Amino acid sequence: MNPLEMTGTITAMANAIACKLTTDEISLLSSVLVQLGDTLATIATVKSVSENAQTCQSTNTTNVSS
Repeated sequence: MNPLEMTGTITAMANAIACKLTTDEISLLSSVLVQLGDTLATIATVKSVSENAQTCQSTNTTNVSS
C-alpha cells in the first residue's frame, strides 16, 4: 500500500468510527490510540537500541579477539 492509499484508508476508518460514537467516546478512543502508538514507538526504540548495543558488543568482542 502506498502512502496516499494508507492515509486515505486511515481517514475513511476514522470517519466510519466517528459516525457511530459520541464526542466523548471519540476523545477517549483518540487518547487510547495515541497512548498505544506512543507505547509502541517506545518499545520499538528500546528494541532498536538494545539490538544496536548487542551488535556493538559483538563487533567489539570480534575486534578484540582478532
